[in-house]
Parts: sequence; structure tokens; C-alpha cells
Amino acid sequence: MTPPDNPAGEYQPNADPSPSQRQTAIETITSLPTDLRSALHGLTEAEHNTIYKNWTIRQIVHHLGDSHANCLLRFKLALTEDSPRIFGYDPSSFAALADSRELPVAVALLQLEAIHARLGHLLRSLTDAQFARGYFHPEPNRVVTLNEAVGLYAWHGQHHTAQIRWLREHRLNRPSA
Repeated sequence: MTPPDNPAGEYQPNADPSPSQRQTAIETITSLPTDLRSALHGLTEAEHNTIYKNWTIRQIVHHLGDSHANCLLRFKLALTEDSPRIFGYDPSSFAALADSRELPVAVALLQLEAIHARLGHLLRSLTDAQFARGYFHPEPNRVVTLNEAVGLYAWHGQHHTAQIRWLREHRLNRPSA
């Protein structure tokens, strides 16, 4: 069976979420490390090398660490500068590096726990005016507001966690924890 492209569903951009939608996204972001630990629970080091399309579970977890570290920095730049230009990066090139291919997932989980503790605290402190701030992203060639980005990063964590859960069920014959 071929893995689905979006096991958590398609990303639905929302540039102007309601306060309750934004709160749900913040809660989703804050809970990512716990949800990810649950998805990984009981898998062996060897099983962390199971491939979902092009990346192993190990690479997916390290990718989340890389991506969400960028998220925290992007949000802080947007809050302290006027529409700063951020730099994109090639996630596949990052995933091909030795740390993403070889280090235990526990390293990335610790990174995510620290980042999400800080990010969750920061997001809960923001005003509507601060959520309207943004950063210039070169890939869509436009300013992305924090209002929009909070939903994107919430979905991003769910997307990759769902990939791991799909592998548990369909490749490893391990029901989700």
C-alpha cells in the first residue's frame, strides 16, 4: 500500500482565524511533543529507520525539530522587526545530513519539547495586533502573518505525526499507542 500524501488531511490555509481557531492551533502546537512521543512509543531503533515515502521515521522527527526551530525564530523576528525577510531552506537536504539520519529520535524530541514550551508560552502572550505581524517568505513571495503561520505549523506537526502513525499501522503492524 502506498502511503498517502497527507494522512492528516490537506492543509487549509486560514489567514484570518477566529480567536477560538487560533487557540485550537496554539493547543495543537503545544501538544506536538506529547503527541509525537505517543506515536513513537514502543518503536525500536531499527523501526525508526522505516521509510515513509522518502524519509525514515528518524528523519521525520529530526525534520520537525529543524522546522519548528525555524518557526520559533521566524515568529520572534516578525515580532521584533518590520516584515523581516526570512530564509527558506531545503528540508530534504537537511534530512540527508548525518544528524538527521543517525541520531536517536530522543535528541529531536528534547529539542521539540524545549522549542514548543517556549513557542506555546510566546503564542499565548500575543495580542491580536501581534498576530497580524508577519515575515516575508521568499517561496510564496509575500508576507505571511503570524495568524496564518500558527495554523500552518499546527497542521505541520499533525501531518508528520500522522505519517508515523500510518507507518505503525500499515508497515509495522503496531497499533497506535
